[in-house]
Amino acid sequence: MSGPSKPSAGSLLSGERVLVCDGAMGTMLHAAGAALDRSLPELNLSDPGLVATIHDSYLIAGADIIQANTFGANRLWLADHGFPDKVAEINRAGVRLARAAADRSGRGVLVAGSVSPAVTAPQRRRVGAAERMEVLREQIGALVADGAADLLILETFGYLDELVEAVSVAASVTSLPLIAQATFADDAHTLGGETPREVAAVLSALPVAMIGTNCTIGPQRMLVVAEDLVRYSAVPVSAQPNAGQPRRTGPRSFEFAIDGGYFSRYLTRFADAGVTLVGGCCGTTPTHIRAVAEALRAQPQPAGQPQPPASVAAAVRVEEPSAAGLGSGSLADHLSSGRFVVAAAITPPDAGYAGDAERTASLLADRGIGLVFVQPRENARTHIDSLSMALALQERVGVETCPTVTTWDKTIMSLQADLLGAHALGIRSVVATTGSPPVLGDYPAVDGTWEVDSVGLTALLAGLNAGRDSNGLALTSRTSFCLGARVNPGARDHGAELARARAKIRAGAHYLVCRPVYELDALTRLVEALDGTGVPLLLSVAPLTSFEEADYLAHEVPGVTIPGSALDAMERAGRSGARAVGLELAAALLAKARPLVGGVILAAPGDDPAALAPLLEALG
Repeated sequence: MSGPSKPSAGSLLSGERVLVCDGAMGTMLHAAGAALDRSLPELNLSDPGLVATIHDSYLIAGADIIQANTFGANRLWLADHGFPDKVAEINRAGVRLARAAADRSGRGVLVAGSVSPAVTAPQRRRVGAAERMEVLREQIGALVADGAADLLILETFGYLDELVEAVSVAASVTSLPLIAQATFADDAHTLGGETPREVAAVLSALPVAMIGTNCTIGPQRMLVVAEDLVRYSAVPVSAQPNAGQPRRTGPRSFEFAIDGGYFSRYLTRFADAGVTLVGGCCGTTPTHIRAVAEALRAQPQPAGQPQPPASVAAAVRVEEPSAAGLGSGSLADHLSSGRFVVAAAITPPDAGYAGDAERTASLLADRGIGLVFVQPRENARTHIDSLSMALALQERVGVETCPTVTTWDKTIMSLQADLLGAHALGIRSVVATTGSPPVLGDYPAVDGTWEVDSVGLTALLAGLNAGRDSNGLALTSRTSFCLGARVNPGARDHGAELARARAKIRAGAHYLVCRPVYELDALTRLVEALDGTGVPLLLSVAPLTSFEEADYLAHEVPGVTIPGSALDAMERAGRSGARAVGLELAAALLAKARPLVGGVILAAPGDDPAALAPLLEALG
């Protein structure tokens, strides 16, 4: 049965009006019970009714384009789940389900075949260009075989060379319009290191109807990328951000925090910036798409030029009142004696250059801060790990360091080896955290190693202190780590967060480090709940540096609360006064919070230790 008449895909993609694409398919399938580690495209065969229902929900929400459930439906990805011989069957079924839903809508809806990179990041090292192109040729051939697709979206390509290969293959197989979307990290570079300008220059010269970006980052950071793509592209531009950062809620479960109002507010700014196709990626739902469609139908908002938030190094740790900074004695000494601890946070720089971090640590030491908490970088860029950075600072600058050790990317054996080596080289304080892998596509945990979480790592460290390994076997000597664990005062489920904090204490944590907070209520509630545990709480303080950063934290980062008064103050301050206002807000909070906690970990705005002066004054 033929569907309702509609303009050609080429005319709709010309950029004359803003189109709304659908949101995440994987997020919706996971929410309906599909396991994170299963093949989602295979559901086109085993549960077509579920896939069709999700298509219908996006169409009811107002989507102009829906994407077939075919992301990752190529031979190599499907082989990992036992379906390498079902490429044609799965892709054809996916397009047919989407076409049927479009026809049921009674509107001129376009159906897009979704094409992912031929390989995952680990496979890239083993599979050459010729095989990658052949794998895509097979999938694309299946997508266009029945004539039900109106266009193809090549999405979530982290490497420009692979996206160029995909465009070349698609153009040789079909004359359907092509949308080529690259994915960028927080630093506005692809995983391969290309800038938006470089991506736009290369893709605009290829036979594509539209270029764009999707996945990995939320709307605020993606807006900066999209503006550059519009600036340098010779063809229309698309953008489909994630619903912020995922929050790990279980061994294999995640949730996203951004609501429809915030999401639509930013996507109207995408449209104001010249983006002509907007939609959602990981974490987005029909609620987000409905909000976007309604906002675009309403009066357009004025164009804006938000700046990316300054990178925030976060981390603070400490115990009981009295005294001042960590002039002498170890962190363990200060905690056991009840002296108030003043520490600083440093995040390892990108790539392998440690000079800037060493200079910052040296300047901090000159100002009387002799304890540095080294935070891990939470992106997919090459960088020094926190343990190595902590060792370098301790050896070259002479400060005491406390690295944060994450568990998601290491086995128990490698964690033990790293920690024993760090202890042998002088590291005596550690913060254990589970961490989250960088988001790389519709399966945020696909490449993670989850042998142990933060509670398990704390127990492992306590075992090393007792002279036994993870299997209970005796070691020739004991370690003497001062053990810290993370706690989030702003967690959505306060009861669950408190229960987990108590589990970390039972596992052996000597102190807790809370995430940066920007209001006192959540911190007070946490301190009261922990009363009687005898475990010090160290407060992390990371002053806001811009309204954009405050807006981003408030809406895109799970578990962070920014009071409306703080948002208003940062917005009124403008770009020239925002940093000073952010320091004033942090100092005011710190003065009130000091009696509640055992110490603080200060993050210097712009890695400028001189900027900490107002905070040190607030500590008295």
